[in-house]
Amino acid sequence: MSGNGAEAAGGGQAKARILVIDDDPHLLKALRITLTAHGYAVDTAVDGGSALAAASRQAPDVLVLDLGLPDMDGTDVLRDLRRWSTAPVLVLSARHGSPDKVGALDAGADDYITKPFGLDELLARLRALLRRVPQAESRALVTSAGFTVDLAARRVLQSGEPVRLTPTEWNILEILVRNPNRLISQQQLLSDVWGPSYRKEANYLRVYMAQLRRKLEEDPGNPRHLLTEAGVGYRFVP
Repeated sequence: MSGNGAEAAGGGQAKARILVIDDDPHLLKALRITLTAHGYAVDTAVDGGSALAAASRQAPDVLVLDLGLPDMDGTDVLRDLRRWSTAPVLVLSARHGSPDKVGALDAGADDYITKPFGLDELLARLRALLRRVPQAESRALVTSAGFTVDLAARRVLQSGEPVRLTPTEWNILEILVRNPNRLISQQQLLSDVWGPSYRKEANYLRVYMAQLRRKLEEDPGNPRHLLTEAGVGYRFVP
């Protein structure tokens, strides 16, 4: 990693959030320091499982992903991520072969840089990817016919009045509304909300989805916004 790079995040604007996933602690630390110095908010993860969990808890604007992770291949992380997120992904990998690049792009990557890399190039690629991302203000409020979700304030309003949700209810709802009209698998929701060891506990989701519908749907027995794809997962329709 070399070069100085130009300032990436403007003065009074909200910081773009970058999630860096790499199992090299030295590189991870260097990228955190460097990207923070260039005006980004930086989260890190050392393996695929923790990366997916982090992305669902705090949606990043861009992900920087190493393909060689200890628990799963980076292309598998990409495929899992693409089930529920459209955030741009920049692959950062020591794999130089064309098949590896094609495989990553086919799995959902938006760009690819090989190690060793220049900092100027990395920052330029990140700026290019961020130009594709809607401004934070446009994503802070998610409005449906029945209720409004304020992601920044972490609250739900119905007819102008706040709806009280438990932390678990909020976590499920947030993942769904951040990905409108996208089918989120039961396994992904269970893993992100409760942890990987709960991926088969579908009854947990059924209970909490029923609670959310009672609080948010006009007709909980015939939901309009929080939909079930039987045996597969759930979908939020604004």
